[in-house]
Amino acid sequence: MSKLKTVTLEMSLKPFRSTGQKDIENVCEKLFEQWKPLLKHADSAAVLLWTSDGSEILEYKGDMDEELEWAKYIGGANPRQDWDKVNDPKGEGLHTRYYLYTSEPPVFTYADLKRIVSCIRRVGRAILGIPVLVGETFDPGPEFAKSDFKYNRHNEICVGESMGRSSMVCCYGILNADDCRYAAFPDGIPQGMPFGTFLGKQAQRFLSDMGFDYLWLSNGFGFGTETWGITGAIFDGERFIPEKIEETQARILEFWKFFRKECSYPVQTRGTNLTVGIDLATDAVSHLKLYNGGFDILPPPNSPWAAINGDFGLELAGYMSRMAELPAEDYLYRFYLHDPWWMNSPWADRYEGYAHDIFLPLATARIDKNGSVQMPRHINILTVDNSLGEIPAQCALEVIPHLLKSLEIKPDSPSPFVLIYPFQEYSGLKAGRIGKPFFEDWFLIDVINSGLPVNTVISTENFARLYQNDPQFLKSSVLVTPVPDHKSSMNDALMSFVSAGGKVMLYGSVKNADPGLLQFMGLKTGKEVTGNVAVETVLPRKIEYDIKPDRRLSYTGELSDGGLHAVARENCGLSVLTWALQKQEKRVLLSQTARREWSGGALIWCRGSGCTRIENRKSTSLLAIDFLNSAELYGYEFHYFRKNKSSESPVLSIHKNKSSLWVSGYVPDTTTEICLRTPLGVPLLFGNETEIKHDCAAYRMPRAWRCECRVFVEKTDSVQLSCREIAPVSYTGRRRFQVDGLINAVVYILINEGNDKHTEVLLNSKYPFCIGETFTYELTDTIYGRAIRAENISGTITVSDHIR
Repeated sequence: MSKLKTVTLEMSLKPFRSTGQKDIENVCEKLFEQWKPLLKHADSAAVLLWTSDGSEILEYKGDMDEELEWAKYIGGANPRQDWDKVNDPKGEGLHTRYYLYTSEPPVFTYADLKRIVSCIRRVGRAILGIPVLVGETFDPGPEFAKSDFKYNRHNEICVGESMGRSSMVCCYGILNADDCRYAAFPDGIPQGMPFGTFLGKQAQRFLSDMGFDYLWLSNGFGFGTETWGITGAIFDGERFIPEKIEETQARILEFWKFFRKECSYPVQTRGTNLTVGIDLATDAVSHLKLYNGGFDILPPPNSPWAAINGDFGLELAGYMSRMAELPAEDYLYRFYLHDPWWMNSPWADRYEGYAHDIFLPLATARIDKNGSVQMPRHINILTVDNSLGEIPAQCALEVIPHLLKSLEIKPDSPSPFVLIYPFQEYSGLKAGRIGKPFFEDWFLIDVINSGLPVNTVISTENFARLYQNDPQFLKSSVLVTPVPDHKSSMNDALMSFVSAGGKVMLYGSVKNADPGLLQFMGLKTGKEVTGNVAVETVLPRKIEYDIKPDRRLSYTGELSDGGLHAVARENCGLSVLTWALQKQEKRVLLSQTARREWSGGALIWCRGSGCTRIENRKSTSLLAIDFLNSAELYGYEFHYFRKNKSSESPVLSIHKNKSSLWVSGYVPDTTTEICLRTPLGVPLLFGNETEIKHDCAAYRMPRAWRCECRVFVEKTDSVQLSCREIAPVSYTGRRRFQVDGLINAVVYILINEGNDKHTEVLLNSKYPFCIGETFTYELTDTIYGRAIRAENISGTITVSDHIR
């Protein structure tokens, strides 16, 4: 595997139970020895210290002997929410009160913190032999340590209410005057000082005095006001306030300018739990302006929110939206291992020891401006210590192999479904259809949560340019993207792509679509239909679901990006798959267009349905399911048979590495049956048996899984098939696997890259697998690479990879 730039171990001060120098060194030695198997694959290591909540920066007076308020608590250190007396009658819950993590927590001074920082760097360098950086954190919320600055003296800067009344610091807050002494402001704070100026100047002094190398801005700080919630500065939960966009964007950028004028240290950001489009629509955050502002920031990683509620659609859509374009060429992946504050360790309890939040994000990649697939080169572990200050060796031993394997088999080419994300279009949107990115991104989230494996992203600008230079670009992938507006360069690129045989899935309203693209889609716009509509579908269903969603939808206002406009044209290759009906009006909700002259090209369009998150409920939308099950989804089929009507769909990922396809999944309900088909036939997943149902491979999988696939069966009379690894037991063989249960089958076997002449296939061979029955085959190029294709195969095939 290629080298990582940095592996960062995040930790609190809780493991340092003593300020004695030898005790500090012992903790550092334990830390680096435990994580050395991962750290040795990086050019540098880092330790990100969750010292307090950032108030140690705000309160710093320059007195090294001053006692430090630090994150020694379990539960919220500054409760800001009303006490839930119904469900917590005794007030014991961690959101009601806090507890000390140990009966006698140590007392730290700023001088002690400086010694800890120095010791981490020195011991890490001695053990690892690579540079070790140490970072400091600033958090806008009330969770981690008591903060007199935020919740008494200067609560005026706490505008957000994600954790209760006046709980979250707003980056562009304005400070009232005080006469307290601070390191950078010995005479106190003057009235009206921007918080960015104060934080920047204090951080510069604090980081320098303590010996820190960089600053981490936590929990969405710098990206708006309500960085967790759906509402924000320009969205109140019911309506958008577009007239406030320019002013709010200017204030966010002013924070960064004020901060950067005073602080020159590198900055890393956590970002929000949401997407680029939703950030813009709710808090006027322009990621484009932040990335291009010269602020020297690392873009936000994947949100840890999926660890909390299993919302991988939200995590992966947000991750892809932020990596579609980058301020430089670097981004990071973050894994939620422990929580030092809320008495949970996601790896052990929320994940149950399953690696889905490793498998899925690390199967997700971006395509850069050169058309190359790019993976994160920075990894953060949040955190290596738990709420009791322990650093469990068992967790490192279990997690590191999953991380290393994921990096070894990382995506090296575009996945079967590629998201073309309108990063610049969303980020540059002004007072206009502000509901468009909000609606479209929530629909994308629902589509991923419905089971469509979208896990490669490219920006619209990069796609249009790369496709113009190479008409074969992404021809093996299905492109998924919102309907572009009429002035977009994407219109010509998409029509050309489809006309030459490409496959596209569009979503969103067509009311501002290019007239030429609309005609190409076989649609036209009619009078807008709003309000409640009945839904009628002609989609064939190979599996009758126990879940039967309400076939009624509502299109009202900006939350649904307006009403319905799409009307079907006649005699243009259009197949309407789902209709909206209201009295005498009829509008298209889901359609597929294919014409003979397109050489196999086709275009699916889905209007999408509204966001359910305003009511704080996670629900897969009706049209997301229909979108997923569009007729013959270009040869792919993803069917999920759920026994329980309240069960959520599995989340899937498919990526390519060398000669193999890798299929990963998260299954919220393990009684769900997953039925898969690809353009090459049913995929046979290594280490599994499958029952053939409705021309699909049916699997029952555990909570989290990842399987290799090199064999596909296009046609067969088989009822059950299996694919399993066996020992090569050969001087020249390096790998061998078998497929059993074939009856009159057409089989595709992906060949190791560059190994056409050294992949051997034997039919009905016995140990020691030197000879087999005669059969005919051909070498062919497929959308997944070079393959052996054989017809009329019955029995067992044994595939061996030999050395050259």
